[in-house]
Amino acid sequence: MKIQKYHVDAFTDQLFGGNPACVIPLEKWLSDELLFEITRENNLAETAFFVPIEEGFHIRWFTPELEMDLCGHASLASAHVIRKHLNYKENVIHFQSASGKLQVTFDGNRYVLNFPSRMPVKAELPKIIQESLNIQPKEVFLSRDYLLLYNSEVEIVALKADQNKLKGIDLGLGGIVCTAAGEEADFVSRFFTPGASIFEDPVTGSAHCSLIPFWSNKIGKKELLAFQISARKGVLYCKDEGERVVIAGNAITYSVGEIFL
Repeated sequence: MKIQKYHVDAFTDQLFGGNPACVIPLEKWLSDELLFEITRENNLAETAFFVPIEEGFHIRWFTPELEMDLCGHASLASAHVIRKHLNYKENVIHFQSASGKLQVTFDGNRYVLNFPSRMPVKAELPKIIQESLNIQPKEVFLSRDYLLLYNSEVEIVALKADQNKLKGIDLGLGGIVCTAAGEEADFVSRFFTPGASIFEDPVTGSAHCSLIPFWSNKIGKKELLAFQISARKGVLYCKDEGERVVIAGNAITYSVGEIFL
C-alpha cells in the first residue's frame, strides 16, 4: 500500500519558519494503531489525516503521544495540501472534526480558519507550573490551556520553562500559553506542552481560540495581529467573531513523499 505524505510549514511564507506538520490524505481510515505508528515515524508535533466525506473532509490530528481535539497549524497545512496539491476548486473547505464543523476559506495566499472561541476564565496556577518558570505571570487564566499573562514582550522572550520540573503534570489535551502585549503586534505568545516530545510548540493555532477573545476583550479590538515568538516564529491574522474566531496565515510546502505500508 502506498500513500502520499506532505510536509508543510504553516503560519509562515518562509521555509523553515512557522510550524511544520505532516499531512496525509487517505481514501478511508486506517486503524488508530497504524495512524499513531505513522505519526511517530514522522516525528513532528502534529500529523493530520483526512478522508473525503459527503460535505468535505473528516480530519483528525495526532501527536506522537495522543490524538488532539483541535489543531490549527495542521488544519491550515491540510487546507494548503487540498488546494495546492489536490487541486480542490471550491472556495470553501469544510472539515468535520472532534471539535465539530470547521471551515477554511481563502484570502489571496492566506488560509482563513474558522474555529470555536474558548474564552479563558480566572484560575489559580498549579505550584508545579509556578516552580518551573523563571519569571512569574501577573495573572492566570484557564480554558483548555493555562493562559499566563505577562507584563511585556521582553518577559516572553526571556521566559524559560523547566521541562524536567513539569514531568508528571497531566494537562489533558492542553498546554501552557504565555502571552503579553506585543511591540509590533497586538499580542505575542509562546506555548509549552509538558507531555509532548516537542516541549515548545513553534506556532499554536488552537491556543489562539483563547488568545483572540482574551485580547479582543482586553484591548477593545476585533481584528488583531499576533506573533508567536518561538525560534521558528509565526504570524497569525486574527478576528474575534463572538462564539467563533478567525485565524489566518500562510503556508509553504517543504517536501512531498510516499509512504509504503
